[in-house]
Amino acid sequence: MNRASLGKWLLVSLAVIGLIVLAPTLFDAVVPLPDEPSLDTPDTPPPSADLLERGRVLALAGNCAGCHTRPAGAPYAGGLAIDTPFGTVYGSNLTPDQDTGLGRWTPGQFWRALHHGQGVDGRRLVPVFPYTETTRITRADSDALFAWLRTVPAVAQANRPHELHWPYGSQTALAAWRLMFFRAGEFQPDALQTAEWNRGAYLVNGAAHCVACHGGRNWLGATRDAGFGGGLMAAGVSKGSSAWYAPGFNRADEASVADWPIDDIVALLQSGAAPRGRANGPMAEVVRRSTQHLPPADLRAMAVYLQSLPSRAADPSDLPAAPPDDPRRTQGAQLYADHCASCHGDSGEGGQLRPSQGELAAARLVIPALAGNRLVTMQPPANLVRAIALGGFGAATADDPRPFGMAPYAHVLSDEQIGAIATYLRSSWGAQAAPVSSADVARWRGGS
Repeated sequence: MNRASLGKWLLVSLAVIGLIVLAPTLFDAVVPLPDEPSLDTPDTPPPSADLLERGRVLALAGNCAGCHTRPAGAPYAGGLAIDTPFGTVYGSNLTPDQDTGLGRWTPGQFWRALHHGQGVDGRRLVPVFPYTETTRITRADSDALFAWLRTVPAVAQANRPHELHWPYGSQTALAAWRLMFFRAGEFQPDALQTAEWNRGAYLVNGAAHCVACHGGRNWLGATRDAGFGGGLMAAGVSKGSSAWYAPGFNRADEASVADWPIDDIVALLQSGAAPRGRANGPMAEVVRRSTQHLPPADLRAMAVYLQSLPSRAADPSDLPAAPPDDPRRTQGAQLYADHCASCHGDSGEGGQLRPSQGELAAARLVIPALAGNRLVTMQPPANLVRAIALGGFGAATADDPRPFGMAPYAHVLSDEQIGAIATYLRSSWGAQAAPVSSADVARWRGGS
């Protein structure tokens, strides 16, 4: 290489390095904030009861405690490990501790985090924190949420650094991600809709950030379908275990409620159970921690909005259901009779009741029906496989503090046997869905 070529190579290299170093500043600058007075001065008026209640409801709608409370830890003190395809992220301390929490933050800095995805010092936050949705929260609601968080008991618990694979945690990578996938913007009401619909849209698309799960994710972790088209949840992927599938709100064969009565949608959000569906897996936790605690008017508003979402018919499957003489279906029928029929019924009708629940039990099914259940026929069959292999519980709520629990069968049945049961369910009682192989079970069963 001659001197001229070497010089050009050095200049190009320096230019690239400079661009990488300066990219966050040039293309994704820190949002400046005005100086704000301290909230801890003696003459600062205390927040009103209405403001604190408003903030409390927003914290519940966002299920903030779900990501910011580690198992057996103090509420909102952080430390929860959140596994992603890009490494592990740890929930931060939201208590008002002066050194490790939000104690030294100002309302403006908190709003910048929600609205712009930038921390107390302006650094870009990883999008596991759903600022792509909380950007829609109004400044007034941000202030209310911040005021309420300052009433939570302070806990001195240092934030644990994220353990992300290089380069995903770098400010340059985050700046590039934001340029591709993030635009700050407050929710704008639709003048053609009712106030109730707009309130529901605001909660679903903002504080509750439902699309973070029900929109799926692309290969860079950005929301794939802003129309709630469903997708695999990222949790567990980086450690080799499979994920739950968050069904699409706009798909008739998944989680659309376009033809449900409003009261049934409210019941699902409030109790985790409705005549045509029930919450399971991660959604049961959302009901337990979040939606059951929301005011009835907010639940109804969310139901009105969710009912209004357009619903499309099921996509035709390239793989037909197993025929009656398929050996997997025959094996599955026998395994179902041996392990499942005593609870779910010979024809998948469910409905065994617990006498101790009295009149409440008489009003609804305790054990869910499998015939006509959309979880059974969903594609991919991740949730069905996980339910059989790992078992689980419905949502524990005030109405049903001890919900139906299903024992795990992963230690009793092989992958082939679990696939056979799933295949039988997906081709019985009117269901017409593709068979499930042992390889499918190994892929979807996961470990938690």
